[in-house]
Amino acid sequence: MVPDGQAEGTITTELPGRGLGEDRARQRAARRLGRPFDRQSPFVVGFVGGLGVLLALALGETVFSVRRTLVLVFLALFIAVGLEPVVGFCTRHRVRRSFAVLIVVLAAVGIVAAFVYAAISPIENEINELSKSEPKWRSEIGSGKGTIGHLAKELHLSYYLSGSGSGNLGKFLASGALGAGKEVLSAVTSLLVVIVLTVYFLAALPAIERFVVQLVPRSRRDRFGLLLDDVLGGVGGYLLGKMFTSLVAGLGTFLWATVFDLPYAILLALLVALFDLVPVVGSTAAGVIVSLVALSVSIPVAIATAVFFAAYRVVEDYLLVPRVMRQAVNVSPVVTVLAVVMGGALLGIIGALVAIPVAAGIKLVLEQSVFPRLDNS
Repeated sequence: MVPDGQAEGTITTELPGRGLGEDRARQRAARRLGRPFDRQSPFVVGFVGGLGVLLALALGETVFSVRRTLVLVFLALFIAVGLEPVVGFCTRHRVRRSFAVLIVVLAAVGIVAAFVYAAISPIENEINELSKSEPKWRSEIGSGKGTIGHLAKELHLSYYLSGSGSGNLGKFLASGALGAGKEVLSAVTSLLVVIVLTVYFLAALPAIERFVVQLVPRSRRDRFGLLLDDVLGGVGGYLLGKMFTSLVAGLGTFLWATVFDLPYAILLALLVALFDLVPVVGSTAAGVIVSLVALSVSIPVAIATAVFFAAYRVVEDYLLVPRVMRQAVNVSPVVTVLAVVMGGALLGIIGALVAIPVAAGIKLVLEQSVFPRLDNS
């Protein structure tokens, strides 16, 4: 028999001593939201604070472990921003951006290839001269006579440089060659990474700029976009200006080396142009190198070369650079020197190279965003 009010085929189960109404009441009570956690309690505050500290430490450790890669990425982005005006010039003359990037990359590869080609012959000649002079130097070291022999005797290196210590010398040279090979391989790998990233950044720079602008609230995007364009334009103008001054330095060095018959004139010119890209100290270091090479001609020529580079440094700092950089970056000399010193201390040569445009960008942001807000407060 089926009780009244219950459909046939259904089975009801009731716990002993508990009715159906009491069961439903307990279910409704279970669905009610419980008492919220007290977010101001010491346990919650301490737990969340501890998680924040651990997350910050993990993030800092991650950034520190990939700092070399981040420096390469930043350098590639800096070079891409600097080459953007050239690509923009080509695109304004109805050249597709992909072809414009290809033209710029081929020009850069051509400059690097010219530098390598100019360096191969001098290095080969020096290696040949070294191999020819090696028996004479070994004889002088063994007898303790001659300039090399006296120098080795004074420095207590005769045992290692002579035949009696050839085993230790061989181990030393082998370990040194292995270390030098690792450094060269690391430098070549870093160079390839920078080149590849620069090409990708240069091709996708407009999309990257749009993405960065979209990260800003809609009400401030227009102003932020204009400010970003000004900063990127300043960086590009600075790098193009430095390339122009480096070209002038390289041409001046080539003419000087040709007139006074300095060896490897083309290589010295390319070396000076490359060093001149580093602000403040680059041209000075290049002048020292060229002056040392000029010693192979004569001492008067070396002194004249040192005077030439000192005079060129004055002309570059007080006449050429101010005129070229006036439209690109407007940074005072004190800020320039401080930026280069701090950038060099933080990131070495790369930091010194990017210090001035970074300082110019910070100055532009302060003048257009921070200072007006402080004046109106």
